[in-house]
Amino acid sequence: MIRLRIAVASVAALLLVALGVFGSPAAPAAPIAPAALIAPAAPTGAATTSVPQQFDPATVERLDAAITDTMERTGIPGVSVGVWIPGRGTYEKSFGVSDTSTGTPMKTDMHMRIGSVTKTFTVTGLLQLVDQRKVGLDDLIDKYVPGVPQGGHISLRELAEMRSGLFNYTDDEKWEQSLRDDPQRSYTPQELLDYSFAHRLNFPPGSKWQYSNTNTVLLGLVIEKVSGQPLGAYLEEHVYAPLKLQQTSLPTNAALPEPYAHGYTDDTQPGAPTATATGDTVDATHWDPSWAWAAGAMVSTLDDLHTWVPALVNGRLLKPATQKQRLAFGPTGIPNVSYGLGVMRVNGWIGHNGELPGYETLAVQLPGQQATLVILINSDDDYRGQSLSTLMGRAVTSVVTPDNVFDIPSAPQSPTTSPSAS
Repeated sequence: MIRLRIAVASVAALLLVALGVFGSPAAPAAPIAPAALIAPAAPTGAATTSVPQQFDPATVERLDAAITDTMERTGIPGVSVGVWIPGRGTYEKSFGVSDTSTGTPMKTDMHMRIGSVTKTFTVTGLLQLVDQRKVGLDDLIDKYVPGVPQGGHISLRELAEMRSGLFNYTDDEKWEQSLRDDPQRSYTPQELLDYSFAHRLNFPPGSKWQYSNTNTVLLGLVIEKVSGQPLGAYLEEHVYAPLKLQQTSLPTNAALPEPYAHGYTDDTQPGAPTATATGDTVDATHWDPSWAWAAGAMVSTLDDLHTWVPALVNGRLLKPATQKQRLAFGPTGIPNVSYGLGVMRVNGWIGHNGELPGYETLAVQLPGQQATLVILINSDDDYRGQSLSTLMGRAVTSVVTPDNVFDIPSAPQSPTTSPSAS
């Protein structure tokens, strides 16, 4: 996510910028009073699901306290946290509620929308085609997709590393209004690109770094053209299946697999119907995620992301030379944050964050310790200008890896410059 605030967000949403939300078709939800976020049936700070803990009791106690303190301070309704560090321990717990109207506890097996973490899957799919010599990273996008502004000067590499200069369609006011008017609307990839292509490039290709969901949508179209498969089918066959990610998918509608956690957002955010905006919290679970597509529409679980992150960082599905190119991180202009090919590095942690209406995700690994961290939150309401996944990531890593605290600065970044999932 660097962040697609509405869209698909986050490297600060990642970096304060953007990704989105989705579920099964349903009429727009009625506003939920803020007080409902803490359901009496299951206090926000209470752990509701856990597995045997292998960390020492003192570390577990500190983690529990850090997580519950962050939830209480920020109003997070529910969260699942997984920390796996070889030789030190394992920690998997859920806290709070998955449904504020019923008080149903959050559980570690629940499906949630993962926003811009989707980008790590899409770019992996592209890099597999590079390994097969079906595409080249330095191929120009107009070889595969017609009508891209300056498409004869933008390479697939520049798209994957967020250096194309293409306008981020989720920053377009007309797109934002269309989403507000109908959160259940379904978008085609070309419709999303049309919002972007109505604008001039923000800078010459390759000259700067700027987070843009437009880049990853284009890469999704490249995968479809070259493979001859729909993006979801391609990823299922070539990415999910080899790693046995049985709970991960790219939805073609607003449905969520059972069991799932409801997602909550401020109804003044993009995607919430303008006519009913009151500043209250609404249930965004079943808003259609097609607006995020290859950039942020995927669904997954804590266990699947625990499998995915090490495979992503170790290059399990790619040739070593290709993985080396993927991890050639370049500057973003954000302190301690750099970006490779569809993947970010924050103070040593490699992976991605994600954000879209109702959900936030953090899925990263610290290679030096082989430490894996996955956080799934069923809200995307920023707290004092910072994304919830960053705040929770900071709290957890301050306990388990104090020399490598995950933290993305909240200022002076803007949604167009941050690596976020929305």
